[in-house]
Amino acid sequence: MKLTIVSTLLLACLLTSFASHANGKLLGTPGVSQVEGAAGGGLVPWAQLAGYATEDEWAISGFCTKADVDDFSLKVCGAQANFFDRLELSYAEQDFKVNPLNTELSQSITGAKVRLYGDLIYSQWPQLTFGVQYKKLDTPAVANALGATDTSGYDYYLSASKLHLGAAFGYNLLWSATARSTSANEMGLLGFGSAKHNRSVQLELSSAVLLNKHLAVGVEYRQKPDNLGLQESNWRDVFVAWFPNKYANVTLAYIDLGTIAALPKQTGWYLSVTGYF
Repeated sequence: MKLTIVSTLLLACLLTSFASHANGKLLGTPGVSQVEGAAGGGLVPWAQLAGYATEDEWAISGFCTKADVDDFSLKVCGAQANFFDRLELSYAEQDFKVNPLNTELSQSITGAKVRLYGDLIYSQWPQLTFGVQYKKLDTPAVANALGATDTSGYDYYLSASKLHLGAAFGYNLLWSATARSTSANEMGLLGFGSAKHNRSVQLELSSAVLLNKHLAVGVEYRQKPDNLGLQESNWRDVFVAWFPNKYANVTLAYIDLGTIAALPKQTGWYLSVTGYF
C-alpha cells in the first residue's frame, strides 16, 4: 500500500512535468530533500521551499533516500509541491530496519511549510519559514514496549536561511538555523514522549559552500531529545550535493548518528536522489 502511494505521487510528478516545471531560481538554491520530506539538507529542513518555482509558478519534486549505519538502515521516499514560492506541501514514508532484532519500523510524515519573510539571496535579512510535520508510526509495538506515550505527533519548526554570494574566499556560502518543537523519539520511529518527558525545543544547524554552480559541500548538526532515557544522540553529517541541472540532484553524506536504542557508534553513509518537475 505504501509503495503504491509513493509510486502514484511520483507518476503524478511525471505526468504534470511539462505543465508545471519551474526554473526561475538559481541552480541548487532549493537545497536537497530532507529525510522527513521537507526541502533543505539531508538531516534538517531549511527555510527554502522545494523546487524552482517563483512567485508566479508552481513545481513538484520526488525523492528517495537510503541510509545505512552499523546496526540500522533507513529507506525514505516521498514527494513535495511548491505553490508560488509561498507554500510547500510534502509527504514521506520511512522504513527503518533494526538489524539486531530483524525488525522493521514504518512511519508516514505529512508536512507543510510557509514562507513568512524574505528571499534566500536578495533580501537583506534571511529567508524565514514556519513548518509543521505530522508523524504517524505504523508499527507501534517497539515504541510502546520502550515506554513511549504516543504513536503519532506533531513537530513545529522555524527556519532561517541565507546565501551570501562570494562570502567564502569568493565562493557562495549558505547557512541555515532551525528551532524545532518536538516530542519525537528518534524522529518518531520510537514513538513520541514518555511518562517523564514530552515536548522540548531542539536546535538544528547547517552550513554549505557552493564550489561552483553544480557542486556544494557542507555539514549539518541536529539536536535530539532523550525522552526514553536511551542516550539518544544528536546527529551530524558531512555531505556533497551535485546539481547537474534543474531536473535532478544527487547527495552523498557521511553520517554520525551516535547511539540509537542504546546501541552506540552508529556511523555510515546515505545517498539521496531528487527529481524536479
